[in-house]
Amino acid sequence: MKGRLTIAIATASLAIIGVGALYAAGQDKYTLKVPGGLAFSEFRGYESWETIAVSHKETAVQAIVGNPAMIEAYRVGIPANGKPFPDGAMMAKLIWTPKKTVQPGSPVVPDTLAKVDFMVKDSRRFADSGGWGYALFDYDAASGTFAPGTTASSPPQGNDAKCGFACHTIAKSRDYVFTEYATR
Repeated sequence: MKGRLTIAIATASLAIIGVGALYAAGQDKYTLKVPGGLAFSEFRGYESWETIAVSHKETAVQAIVGNPAMIEAYRVGIPANGKPFPDGAMMAKLIWTPKKTVQPGSPVVPDTLAKVDFMVKDSRRFADSGGWGYALFDYDAASGTFAPGTTASSPPQGNDAKCGFACHTIAKSRDYVFTEYATR
């Protein structure tokens, strides 16, 4: 009995030390910013936002989520009704590499996180980019860290929070938003 208790205490101690080491070596993603000022911290809590839509490409599985202001805007018909999204509306796109599982039907599911994209509506702050600010943060699975997107990212990112504007101009009639709200 005493031997089992010693082993249990030693195992628990090692687990606590291991968790502490991981935490100490970890990164506080909320300290990151893209040049031009858009910060990861502006999107705190995105991990639990409601799903707007999902998509699957050969190279990516994506979930697009929105904060409560974004979801409410979609529910009242924006952008289909021609009205713009309100300031404070935010979206996050979580992008994973895909993998086919061995489960029945061989579904394609998310594998490794690749990056997180953000959009925020702030008409004053981003007046010269359709009222939207953009940010892309690449994820390095080996180190478990994020870094602001660069010209080496896919798609290549400029050096400020307006970098996504060029791509989104083709969706000007939808207030620069591509994603459609999936029917519930």
